[in-house]
Amino acid sequence: MSDQAEVVDEQVAEGQAAPTTEHSAGLADLFEVPLMSVLNSRRTRRIARGTSIKSGQISHESQNQPEPLTKLEEAVLIVASGTTGFVMHDGPLQTPAGGTELGTPFVKVAGRSAPSPDNAQAAVLFMLNDEGTWLLKRLSSREAVELYREMPPRWKDWSESDWIAAADLVKVKVYDKRLEFPREWPYYIGWNKQISNVPGSTVFTPLVDCTYQYINAFLILASEPDGQRSLFVDDFRTFHPKTLQDWVAWVASNLKLAPKIPYHPIGGIKRVRSGFVNPDNVVPLGLARTFRTDHDSFFLLQNLNLVGEALGVGGWIHASIFPPYIMQRRPEKGWYGYGFREQQPKNPYRWPPLPASQPNYVGIDGFLEGLCPPYVKSMDEAVDKVMEMKLGAAGCYGEKDIFAKPYKDSAHASEYLRLMEPHSPRAIDYAKEICNYIYDTYGRFPAHTNAFYNPGIWIQFSHLEMEYYEKFAQPWYYVRQAAHDGLWHGNGAGGP
Repeated sequence: MSDQAEVVDEQVAEGQAAPTTEHSAGLADLFEVPLMSVLNSRRTRRIARGTSIKSGQISHESQNQPEPLTKLEEAVLIVASGTTGFVMHDGPLQTPAGGTELGTPFVKVAGRSAPSPDNAQAAVLFMLNDEGTWLLKRLSSREAVELYREMPPRWKDWSESDWIAAADLVKVKVYDKRLEFPREWPYYIGWNKQISNVPGSTVFTPLVDCTYQYINAFLILASEPDGQRSLFVDDFRTFHPKTLQDWVAWVASNLKLAPKIPYHPIGGIKRVRSGFVNPDNVVPLGLARTFRTDHDSFFLLQNLNLVGEALGVGGWIHASIFPPYIMQRRPEKGWYGYGFREQQPKNPYRWPPLPASQPNYVGIDGFLEGLCPPYVKSMDEAVDKVMEMKLGAAGCYGEKDIFAKPYKDSAHASEYLRLMEPHSPRAIDYAKEICNYIYDTYGRFPAHTNAFYNPGIWIQFSHLEMEYYEKFAQPWYYVRQAAHDGLWHGNGAGGP
């Protein structure tokens, strides 16, 4: 919470009126619609204004031009997927047995409208509209402080210009046109060829930067108590000594450990012997996949889905242009995708399972860069950068004034920071060993998942072709959509 928010809360607690802003009819209605009503009425509505469809006797020929969402309508959707304040570390610092609990699991302290594993906020959103392709950047903690210092603390008190200014703060134009591909398989599927990503629509599409949260997962698991730390194994690669002498030496030195280690151990033999890892607690990297890092992308899409219903616009989650095509940009083929840098793998010993054998799309130079080569010199540097994000002067636990925002008394935040358990040097060393093994073995990082995971879906918002719905749908099917123009554009009272 910002300093301004604290002042407002004190005023409200003392019976003083909170600041008010005169809203348009649309914004006023948005904050009055009940959540349960939105859940109850949410449906996929696909036919954007200006769209004609051929369906035999239920065909429709539109007489309208496409009508893009207004800047205010887009701003509500953008802000609803963005920063919402700061997170509190409301967890224990000691175990029931009296030992220390890891107190530094999070990557960021600024909070978002969707939950995120270890508050990494690894999901990024791109927005496509008639003006181009936009990256919606994630605010730093300090940028979030400044945003909430300038704005009223509660969204319901924001003016239209506040919404638009907050959205403009995170919009970064990447291209002057939408992502687009030939309207055929294997790019678009089924009827998506005709009605997906059409003129006038606004599309939000997620990607998940797995690189730094993937490293953070290694750090967290390597920080478990003695006897519980996982042994990471590469289930994509069985052990292949090069010569008979290598086989004899390996069997002789590892005979007792071999039955407990079914896959290739990463630094495992020496760490098992030292007692640092438990060979009965094995994590196969192929099974771990993204370490759940992709989950927040789906929460973000659901949030957007519900906000779109509350706005009264059409909302439709469906298959995007298929990976890996969408990651590429080749105008000579009609491919206008993200334009990611493509990193070729190497294939050790035998052809490994997907995606390790495929190119890794690691970033868009200058816009979105993964925490892996070529954007870092080595995987040691990548791990060090994650530690800097967490514990550096501008990190989650380093900016003490921001860390203290959610606490009633800043002394409580200081006590947390005093008692917190950071990652040990041995945990950091093990994380580096794993990351270096992956990159050295496969020529890419990660190898068992992609640097940028693509869920393969996006959500389209549009003003609806109301004539189509009035002609064919029951009135209860489009109540909020029928009221939209009257509330947001002043075109009468609206309603079916």
